[in-house]
Amino acid sequence: MFRIGYRTVKTALGAAIAIAIAYYLKLDFYASAGIITILCIQKTRRQSIKISWERLLACVVGLLYASILFELFGYNPITIAILLLLFIPTTVVLKAQEGIATSSVIILHVFTSGYVSTSLIVNELAIIVIGIGCALLMNVYMPSVERELQKQQQAVERLFSKIFHEFAVYIRYGDRNWDGKEITEVAKILQDAKNTALNNVENHILRYNDQYYHYFKMREKQLDIIERMMPLLTSIEIQVKQGEMLGGFMEELSEGVTPKNTATLYLEKLEILRKKYKEMPLPHARDEFETRSALLYLAYEIEQYLLVKQQFQPVQNYSVFR
Repeated sequence: MFRIGYRTVKTALGAAIAIAIAYYLKLDFYASAGIITILCIQKTRRQSIKISWERLLACVVGLLYASILFELFGYNPITIAILLLLFIPTTVVLKAQEGIATSSVIILHVFTSGYVSTSLIVNELAIIVIGIGCALLMNVYMPSVERELQKQQQAVERLFSKIFHEFAVYIRYGDRNWDGKEITEVAKILQDAKNTALNNVENHILRYNDQYYHYFKMREKQLDIIERMMPLLTSIEIQVKQGEMLGGFMEELSEGVTPKNTATLYLEKLEILRKKYKEMPLPHARDEFETRSALLYLAYEIEQYLLVKQQFQPVQNYSVFR
């Protein structure tokens, strides 16, 4: 489906403004200002600033090399080869290799002009500043992803709740033909949500971590534990009283999947459940022993799941985590 995104609009508008400014100032090669703007507009503000700095540094270095080498060895293809042999490693050392393409445009301007003068250098510097400046101006606006992050969080919690409900049903009543698709779905959502959260960080110049990212990382660790529970569930072949008790606990757990940190409450309830297990008679048959062993280890994995949540400390100024 044909769709024009906000980044495309910013790129088109920024390039047009850059070319218009350069044209109004009667700069030679004024269209190159638009090219620089297109190259400097990135997904996030932090990326845009980083790329813009690298391109500015590379352009200045390229202009310096071009001014010296063309005047020494002449304006010919061999000099261009020598220039690039020196220029590209220099940008790598300066960690400004992202600016190679942009600076190549400036270098070829000098080559095409066939001379170096103060007016030419001022012209090229003006093109660079206009192009980069317009890109940074366009990247001032970045759409908020808070609503998307909240939706992803709610989707994760809904799927976690569904998974624990299915676990509880299986322990209590046996096979219910559950296909486990929620586990695959939540894994994909978590990956997408982490990427969204990282972009959110990149759009805040002075923020270097994001509570949403830590939240989704926490849920990802919990998902690993949930996946470890699956073989334990399939090893339960008979229904026993202990399974009914653990199933009830997991059903209650499925209803309490929220952003709030309620892990301590459930850990206390799990400990009470374990104490009840110890007070019950020992198994008499092999299959009962194996089932109860699986249930005990399942209770241990649930404890690990809750401990991961207990270690998560939401920041209070994020209202969604209250």
